[in-house]
Amino acid sequence: MKTAHDLVAAAKTRVHEIPVQDAERAIQGADLLLDVREADEYAAGHLSGATHISRGMLEFKFSGNPALQPRDLKIVLYCKTSGRAALSAVALQDMGYLNVQSIAGGFDAWVAAGKPVVTPEAPAFE
Repeated sequence: MKTAHDLVAAAKTRVHEIPVQDAERAIQGADLLLDVREADEYAAGHLSGATHISRGMLEFKFSGNPALQPRDLKIVLYCKTSGRAALSAVALQDMGYLNVQSIAGGFDAWVAAGKPVVTPEAPAFE
């Protein structure tokens, strides 16, 4: 029986992972920067310009949104450490998307490299 780790390892053999040091250039050339983490993770901090679609809703959101229909969209994905992004990239490839990449090490690697993150502002209570 396969484990989640087995599925992620297999997915990573099929996807193009971008090293974090090359991610900014890839993001600039992308049509869509996609955060596939859960909503609370995204709300706590995310990459500037990222669109949130959680891993569990990915195929449904892509199927139901006309703006996401072109199969030649240049898509860069990330999650916390790159496992969910790899699974998401494989799903998108299986749906026919041709230009899908994920950020190696995910959000954690981005933060560790000192890259900028959008974080929510705390409400002001006066």
